[in-house]
Amino acid sequence: MANPIDQVKLSKLVINIGVGKSGEPLEQAKRIILEICDQTPVTTYAKKSYRELGVQKNSPIGVKTTLRKEIAAETLKKLLIARGNKVSKRSFDLTGNFSFGVKEHIEIPGTKYDPQLGIWGMDVSVSLEKIGYGVKRRQVRPSIVGKRQQVSQEEAINFAKENFGIIVEE
Repeated sequence: MANPIDQVKLSKLVINIGVGKSGEPLEQAKRIILEICDQTPVTTYAKKSYRELGVQKNSPIGVKTTLRKEIAAETLKKLLIARGNKVSKRSFDLTGNFSFGVKEHIEIPGTKYDPQLGIWGMDVSVSLEKIGYGVKRRQVRPSIVGKRQQVSQEEAINFAKENFGIIVEE
């Protein structure tokens, strides 16, 4: 039997919709995230001004939400169905994370088209970790996580294949 400390688990799932401007589109994106995962999103703000894009520093430009535990796993399964359960190998980084995009939110099961909302795409980021990784984030005496406790790219791919049925494309 494998060591339980070496088991990989889903840490968190972040869903982000970048709108690029405030106003009605931002409210539409908030309603879409609320519909998909039943959790109120937070507004993201521009860190810099981009004159070419018409974005000023500290102006609202998107919405995101972070999901954990069972709701993260359930939502990830729905989002992967919208992608056809296919993720590129390049989407996996060296530290146990992977990301992908959903082009149209109406492809997600359980989501209906609403002409007032339109069609939006989103970015999905998934973080994986092993038991004991919390020593890096704790308040008192945070510590460096050893190489053995970090999730490798191969472990992340195997975890995604076994638990979510992902097809990894080269």
